[in-house]
Amino acid sequence: MSSEAAMAWSTGLCDCCEDAGNCCLTCFCPCVTFGRIAEIVDRGSTSCGTAGLLYTLMMFVVGPPWIYSCFYRTKLRRQYSLPKEPCNDCLVHCFCHHLALCQEYRELQHRGFDMIIGWQASMERKRQGLSVYIYVCVCVCGGKWNGKLAGCLRCFFL
Repeated sequence: MSSEAAMAWSTGLCDCCEDAGNCCLTCFCPCVTFGRIAEIVDRGSTSCGTAGLLYTLMMFVVGPPWIYSCFYRTKLRRQYSLPKEPCNDCLVHCFCHHLALCQEYRELQHRGFDMIIGWQASMERKRQGLSVYIYVCVCVCGGKWNGKLAGCLRCFFL
């Protein structure tokens, strides 16, 4: 996908002060931030604990953990059609690792994920929100829900 068609990041790379709590967590324990990001980006197939442990092992055994985490930035960008900003993903993580983790965390939060509860619980909350929408739609207009995200048949055509 070309960068012209890509959507913009919801926050900039240096906007860490927008979420001071995550900024401090990432500064002192980046393995937790990375684990939360990886769980959401992998759609629950990797747990926060497993990803955080792998990150920590990379840090203490192999070397710089950005070698591992830059691939998750690439995966996140592809999932949400985000541009390579300000440069290549691995360079961003190499030179601005903690800033990149904070930006990715904020991006997923802006997309409706509760980073603390993880993938499964976030998806359950989203399903409950959809159920509430369907219930309200049926009750307010009296139409019949069509089984799709559009709501009921009457609201869909209004």
